[in-house]
Amino acid sequence: MRRPIEVRNAHFPGRAPIDAYGNGGFRFAGMSHRGSLLLLPSGIYGWEKEEGVPLTSADFDRVIAEAGDIEVILVGTGINIRPLSADVKTAFRSRSISSDPMSTGAAVRTYNIMLAEERNVAAALIAV
Repeated sequence: MRRPIEVRNAHFPGRAPIDAYGNGGFRFAGMSHRGSLLLLPSGIYGWEKEEGVPLTSADFDRVIAEAGDIEVILVGTGINIRPLSADVKTAFRSRSISSDPMSTGAAVRTYNIMLAEERNVAAALIAV
């Protein structure tokens, strides 16, 4: 008898550079993921965000929970750069996290460099 497919929350328990992006997802650590990602000190998580949907401070609750280990968060907003709302910027600033919105491609490249430099970096990447 076949067992039903088990759907789990996407989580990779470590830090890894992004090897590729596009076609609605990302490749990292020998795996692929469809959809957006949060890359945090505690690991890489699936993130239920799509391009064009406004970002709120609640979208970054997991980031805020790890604020003590994050100096900079790179926010890949999709194909085009979109500014962060005042409430999102305030949530980061009040926890001494510098935020930088940019296109997802630029965020991936910058994240990989900062990760290689062993910086306290996080990234929120909207799939393109």
